[in-house]
Amino acid sequence: MTALVRFRLAGFLRTGRALAPVLAGLLTLGILYGGGRAQPAEAYGVSAVVLFPVLAWQTKILLDVEPDVQRRLALVAVGPAREQVAGLVAAVVAGLGLVAVALVFPWLVGGVAAPSLPGDRSVSTGVTLGLWAHLLALPAAVALGALASRVVTRSAGYGVTVLTVGTVGVLVLGLSGSVAPWLAPPLLPTARALVGPLPGSTALLLTVWALAWAAVALTGYARARTRRA
Repeated sequence: MTALVRFRLAGFLRTGRALAPVLAGLLTLGILYGGGRAQPAEAYGVSAVVLFPVLAWQTKILLDVEPDVQRRLALVAVGPAREQVAGLVAAVVAGLGLVAVALVFPWLVGGVAAPSLPGDRSVSTGVTLGLWAHLLALPAAVALGALASRVVTRSAGYGVTVLTVGTVGVLVLGLSGSVAPWLAPPLLPTARALVGPLPGSTALLLTVWALAWAAVALTGYARARTRRA
């Protein structure tokens, strides 16, 4: 399975398809940090939200790179479960690369500020919380991108629709006062939580919430892949 993960990542990179989501991510981050400086934790909380659709799109692109015939050969060679997991692992690895860019980028353009008040979080704490926020967004983004992949939706139009509706739904359901916030991963609740002190119980709740949502979405993806294999 490791070889299949490397093979899919190599195909993603060598075909040049990795360039589009990276450029989109840099453009999004450039717009985000162009408005002035912010404390690291707050800035990273918003960064995780705006990168969510880019990470989902990147996942779709990566899973769509492999031709259908080649995918069927991989199914025969390693089995359905390993073939699916290999694609998801490759998407997570690619997503981690974009997360690393998101963590470094604001420091290169002066988009974050060092603590200036006694009650402000330290830089290391802010970066740690920012990494946590992005790692909460990554599984949900991979799950959405997988649900939008060609093997599930069967057409580019349906895939774009899934990405668009999914992203809008995440943002709308994440607003304060939402009637059903649990239907979406906790991207906006996490961003709001990073504005002030973050109790350990809140961090644990958000982590469990994000992982549970991703698990449900990935289960749906696995079932759809099994039916359409």
